[in-house]
Amino acid sequence: MSTAAFHISSLLEKMTSSDKDFRFMATSDLMSELQKDSIQLDEDSERKVVKMLLRLLDDKNGEVQNLAVKCLGPLVGKVKEYQVETIVDALCANLRSDKEQLRDIAGIGLKTVLSELPPAATGSGLATNVCRKITGQLTSAIAQQEDVAVQLEALDILSDMLSRLGAPLGTFHASLLHCLLPQLSSPRLAVRKRAVVALGHLAAACSTDLFVELADHLLDRLPGPRAPAAHLDRLVPLVEEFCNLDDDELRESCLQAFEAFLRKCPKEMDPHVANVTSLCLQYLKHDPNYNDHSDEDEEQMETEDSEFSEQESEDEYSDDDDMSWKVRRAAAKCIAALIGSRPDLLPDFLCTLAPALIRRFKEREENVKADVFGAYIVMLRQTRPPKGWLEAVEEPTQTGSNLHMLRGQVPLVIKALQRQLKDRSIRARQGCFSLLTELAGVLPGSLAGYMPVLMSGIVFSIADRSSSSTIRMDALAFLQGLLGTEPAEAFHPHLPTLLPPVMACVADPFYKMAAEALLVLQELVRALWPLDKPRMLDPEPYVGEMSAATLARLRATDLDQEVKERAISCTGHLVGHLGDRLGDDLEPTLLLLVDRLRNEITRLPAVKALTLVARSPLRLDMQPILAEALPILATFLRKNQRALRLATLAALDALAQSQGLHLPPSAVRAVLAELPALVSESDMHVAQLAVDFLATVTQAQPASVAEVSGPVLAELLGLLRSPLLPAGVLVAAEGFLQALVGTRPPCVDYAELIDLLVAPVYDPEGGGGPALAKQAFHSLARCVAALSSACPQEAAATAHRLVCDARSPHSSTGVKVLAFLSLAEVGQVAGPGPQRELKAVLLDALGSPSEDVRAAASYALGRVGAGNLPDFLPFLLAQIAAEPRRQYLLLHSLREALGAAQPDALKPYAEDVWALLFQRCPDADEGTRGLLAECVGRLVLVNPPFLLPRFRKQLAAGQPHTRSMVITAVKFLISDQPHPIDPLLKSYIGEFMESLRDPDLNVRRATLTFFNSAVHNKPSLVRDLLQDILPLLYQETKIRRDLIREVEMGPFMHTVDDGLDVRKAAFECMYSLLESCLGQLDICEFLNHVEDGLKDHYDIRMLTFIMLARLAALCPVPVLQRVDRLIEPLRATCTAKVKAGSVKQEFEKQDELKRSAMRAVAALLTIPEAGKSPSMADFSAQIRTNPELTILFESIQKDSASAPSTDSMELS
Repeated sequence: MSTAAFHISSLLEKMTSSDKDFRFMATSDLMSELQKDSIQLDEDSERKVVKMLLRLLDDKNGEVQNLAVKCLGPLVGKVKEYQVETIVDALCANLRSDKEQLRDIAGIGLKTVLSELPPAATGSGLATNVCRKITGQLTSAIAQQEDVAVQLEALDILSDMLSRLGAPLGTFHASLLHCLLPQLSSPRLAVRKRAVVALGHLAAACSTDLFVELADHLLDRLPGPRAPAAHLDRLVPLVEEFCNLDDDELRESCLQAFEAFLRKCPKEMDPHVANVTSLCLQYLKHDPNYNDHSDEDEEQMETEDSEFSEQESEDEYSDDDDMSWKVRRAAAKCIAALIGSRPDLLPDFLCTLAPALIRRFKEREENVKADVFGAYIVMLRQTRPPKGWLEAVEEPTQTGSNLHMLRGQVPLVIKALQRQLKDRSIRARQGCFSLLTELAGVLPGSLAGYMPVLMSGIVFSIADRSSSSTIRMDALAFLQGLLGTEPAEAFHPHLPTLLPPVMACVADPFYKMAAEALLVLQELVRALWPLDKPRMLDPEPYVGEMSAATLARLRATDLDQEVKERAISCTGHLVGHLGDRLGDDLEPTLLLLVDRLRNEITRLPAVKALTLVARSPLRLDMQPILAEALPILATFLRKNQRALRLATLAALDALAQSQGLHLPPSAVRAVLAELPALVSESDMHVAQLAVDFLATVTQAQPASVAEVSGPVLAELLGLLRSPLLPAGVLVAAEGFLQALVGTRPPCVDYAELIDLLVAPVYDPEGGGGPALAKQAFHSLARCVAALSSACPQEAAATAHRLVCDARSPHSSTGVKVLAFLSLAEVGQVAGPGPQRELKAVLLDALGSPSEDVRAAASYALGRVGAGNLPDFLPFLLAQIAAEPRRQYLLLHSLREALGAAQPDALKPYAEDVWALLFQRCPDADEGTRGLLAECVGRLVLVNPPFLLPRFRKQLAAGQPHTRSMVITAVKFLISDQPHPIDPLLKSYIGEFMESLRDPDLNVRRATLTFFNSAVHNKPSLVRDLLQDILPLLYQETKIRRDLIREVEMGPFMHTVDDGLDVRKAAFECMYSLLESCLGQLDICEFLNHVEDGLKDHYDIRMLTFIMLARLAALCPVPVLQRVDRLIEPLRATCTAKVKAGSVKQEFEKQDELKRSAMRAVAALLTIPEAGKSPSMADFSAQIRTNPELTILFESIQKDSASAPSTDSMELS
């Protein structure tokens, strides 16, 4: 017998003792044993333990009984399934016992067992089997009318079971429904209430047929006409009638019903919104026991005495039997549901609901007040402008008018909250801060005029030591947010009253309070004495106090980690913004920061604080700490902690910029010795910061850099050959190379640097040339150009050498490519001499047999031409007209010239270029048309008001190819950054989108591609037009049979769908709309088209699976409404088989499709109530029983666990 088994055996023996204390202690010890994960019972021990615990359930001592029933929980997971069934059988038998105490214990036992059963989703069938065993016994217990206590206990357990395991009990749903319905007629209120709860859980999981049966039964029991209408249309008028009956409990239930209807069926509730709104407004102020006449003429300020007397008078009216507060709370929650579910009615709600909510801020019942605040916060969140929204002055939008309406309500909100901010109730004050935080976020700057009221409320809560620390921290958090949204001038008059309580919180012993207060102090310094503006407030009266409080925290060594970090950060801001006023305290403060560098826990915040100080425009004297700090920072560059390396490089760069000449050379050399290892392809961001620092130090201390230039250059040249080189690293490398030749004397000779750069191309054996990627040639060419611009006197000679290399018949392809790419950059610096010589060389190169040489020459022709338009552009246009075979390359040159030249210089040639581009369009192939469109787009940017209106004429009269090119050109006018053309473009977008009605497929596809680019990069252009655009977009998602044809391919017939590309473009637009315009979409309508896409072609199904996963996260309620319909296409995809003998690609496509569908299934299962859907439960069971699907599902779950956020997909 094992030790554990022997120990259990001895405990079981003690449980039979006649001494109740022995039995109690033995049961307690058994409980401890069962809670250990390591315990394993053999079959005999299992049987004995189960038997003994069931016996103890009927123990004479109540405490022993309670412990025995608690033991059942951990025991369920430790014994075999048939033993659990034994326990359940015994408990069900006890439930029908004559003894009341045994019945209670059995009820608790069954609930304990049910709560410990593994959920069905884990693949265990135990829960389902046990529930099936219990169900029959519970239904018979409920059906018997003799003992109400048994009925109540059985109904409780049944509710518990249905809420956790409703779907797996599908076979019992019908019998449960027929057992529960009669209980609604029970004479006992408690039985009726519990039956209602159980039916609610059953309704969430049962099939549609049973749900309809239940709904019909309930409606037939209600008074009113028996019209054959939809359930909701029959039900809502009845609930409205019941609201008018004088029964507060019934009213509460009615309003809760409306709330549920609005949340679950917002679209179907549309006809009833007006009536529900008026009922909510009526019952929001339903308070028959309290007569309040002071709605409007409330005094602005009241003394403390009158406040207390007011409170007392309110207390006189409170009544234990008063249920009206529940009605008001239900009305407030219903209003929140109304606002949240109908964002399209927001302008009406701002006129009707918002003022009513503001008037109810004075609500006397705390729970109701919290919900009134909550409803107004929902309103504020709905009014918040969408991401990327810009207030267009020339054209008022709906968002703008909503914000204007809200701004008009701010005085009323502040007046209503004035007294609440000093309320004795902490919860009321917390509600005020939450609401005001939201308001400041939606309307930044709108609270500046009400600072006296707000500051008074904030100081009241911060200084209130009698209350819990939570409200003080909430007040500090609100103050911090306010400093970020309101202008600094608004705080100036209040600083003398505001600073002392904040300082007291900095010194507070509670670490969370101190951390929050330090953050506020940091924000105060940053906001009130900004570095980019002249000081409007003299810091002298405050700087000493702030410095003393912060330094006290900085010096303490026994603080919480968060407080240490905040104290260091706050010190950095204080010194960076006000260091010139610290006087003698500056040096000790800086030395303290250096001291914190030595501590592993505080070194990262200390590095960031030193960076702030070094970057400060106050040019503080940091010499006392440089010799000590630089060697410490040098050691950080060897650490594995990436964040520390990045912060250290930023700090070193800031120090080199501000203190460059004063840096001790020996310390600088110690730092520079660490840098070659950091200039590496393994971490490009670190490499970029290292090269930036090198460029800064080169200008400050060239002698020190000259010593390490060899190894650093070797690493840098290796980096420049990387095909993955980011633009930021390339810019940093250009800056460093320019710095090397720009010092006097130069650290490295110009000619030597050029030779080093081009060596990998000119000497492939020595530099590994053949392996150079295309990107590397561009990088090297940019660096050659950077060196030429740094040494203008050398530029002409360099250009001449490059021209010779490009012309020489002995030059390799690589040398020619590098020469042309370098000329593209150097040509503009070198002057007109080499440019004249270039024309012939570049034109010859366009006929080269090497594609790379042709492309490089084409690029160079455009770039060099941009610097000398009068000479090059007419020549280029003549060549495009005369050389149709080279047209594609010459158009590339024209595109580069249009992009690189100054707009004013291009204006004289705009007409000629425009005419040529549109003349070439009708005969061009698709690739050339795309290039023509880009050229047209760049040309329009030269003179938008003159050229953009011409698109109308081309769209009206042009051929299909021309119309397609025009729409594609518009796409190139959209950038993700603000641009002067945006207002003009916005006024034309509606006309361009009309091309979705064009009969030509290619034009419609180009329009969708342009629309997708607009939605993705600049949604503000199209957001207000979506109402007209969406019907046209949805039209393009439909499969058109007239575009499907059959093509004969040898002995086979192959089906071709000409409309597929257009449909795919439409679904890509729909995905982009989810990212940036969700608030403007009717999700129910949107889902109808997603549903169609789930049954479409492979490419479209892949898109809709991703969309479905996104929708499950963004708006779960409408998705949940139709989960039964959505799951069928997903199931069909996951269980589809590829035909035997199919090619390998077909199997790979099907696997990818299954994986994508399973991701959508996993996303649907994250919606809390999705598992209760019968279809979803059935498919979940199918996944668990199919090994292939189980493996796939588990791998998807692992992937989602490692990457929790759903990244947005680039589709533009």
